[in-house]
Amino acid sequence: MAKPAVTYACTDCGYSAGRWFGKCPGCNAFGTLVEEVVGATKGKAAQPLLRLVDVKADEAQRISTGVPELDRVLGGGLVPASLVLVGGEPGVGKSTLLLTALAAISKERRALLVTGEESVAQVKLRAERLGGAEQVEILAETELETVCATLEAERPDVCVIDSVQTLYSAEVGSAPGSVAQVREAAARLLRAAKELGVATILVGHVTKDGAVAGPRVLEHLVDCVLQFEGDRYHAHRVLRAAKNRFGSTNELGVFEMTGSGLAGVPDPSELFGRAAGSEVGSAVACALEGTRPILLEIQALVAPTDLAMPRRVATGVDPKRLAMIVAVLGRHARVALGTADVFVNVAGGVRIDEPGADLAVALAIASAARGVPTHEGLAAFGEIGLTGRLRPAAQAERRLEECAKLGLETVVAPADTPPSRPTLTLLQAETLPKAIAAGLAAATG
Repeated sequence: MAKPAVTYACTDCGYSAGRWFGKCPGCNAFGTLVEEVVGATKGKAAQPLLRLVDVKADEAQRISTGVPELDRVLGGGLVPASLVLVGGEPGVGKSTLLLTALAAISKERRALLVTGEESVAQVKLRAERLGGAEQVEILAETELETVCATLEAERPDVCVIDSVQTLYSAEVGSAPGSVAQVREAAARLLRAAKELGVATILVGHVTKDGAVAGPRVLEHLVDCVLQFEGDRYHAHRVLRAAKNRFGSTNELGVFEMTGSGLAGVPDPSELFGRAAGSEVGSAVACALEGTRPILLEIQALVAPTDLAMPRRVATGVDPKRLAMIVAVLGRHARVALGTADVFVNVAGGVRIDEPGADLAVALAIASAARGVPTHEGLAAFGEIGLTGRLRPAAQAERRLEECAKLGLETVVAPADTPPSRPTLTLLQAETLPKAIAAGLAAATG
């Protein structure tokens, strides 16, 4: 039998090497490579091959979690025999959300909660506050072999592991939470989920950068990766899908933390798009998250600075995207920002990744720089190019319908945007200067 090999794996990115490095070659982090013992592998017999035309695939019926916002992000519910990873900051509400989902699932199916961070009594106190979780089965265990044996013996329909970093296997000679332990736990739970048909949800810790802790191979193993974003000091949380093999990764779920747990927000546009009228430096953007259009208030502040390098600070917007918009404003729209600090914030703590919100960000900055407010009932959407020309945004009709539903009167959009609502005044512009002139002129009539 071959002697077990010793490798060194990075705790941040999962890079593996045959010797130790002070700096990880994969992610350039210092002091993150730890020692691992890899056992010898035995030869396996070859398996017969199949053609895709001979494979019979039955579409399994999804399991509803009882939380509409969670079902939306998952793509319609949990897929049987799937493995889902949920990550988020400590205290953001991961355990509360999943216990609420288990409480709804347990009314029709078997639901199991494996807790490794809290005692059974602590979970009981949370369940009493949420209500309706009396039928949820619970197991307080951190040994991986015991958890897998319980899943094989009981075979629940849905199982939540809280959290995967607390599981350990006696066969792996490292501490719980290490790269080897997390990788082994994820691999075994993946096999158990596929063989037993158990929809399994793993709760994962996050690093200081907001990424799921442990090796990146953990994200490649699972079928779906959900990111629970938000600040514990704010009432609203946002759930996104970073990876989803059974649905879209563009969907967005919005929750509100209440005294009785997390409550879904079915209409986030009315919550985040409340812009006060006649405010300088404020504009309403109509962004698109998956199939859901959402109105968001963009706030901007332009202040003179004595620094040699003016600051460009973005909260909720990509800083590189903000720097590009500021450059286009100065070059093509003649909005002088070379000696001013520019601060941009998306109200409500929501993050925008879609380029269709570029025009609203530019309008808010131009409004703050010129001291002219936009109209009270005005929204904007459109992508800005480096030449100053506006590019059409996807699904413009859905955006216009959302604006009309919330009672907005005027929409600034790129040229060739088809008008779909007679109650809306559509201001079309081919370039950014024309869009700024139309949006700011609307405020003065």
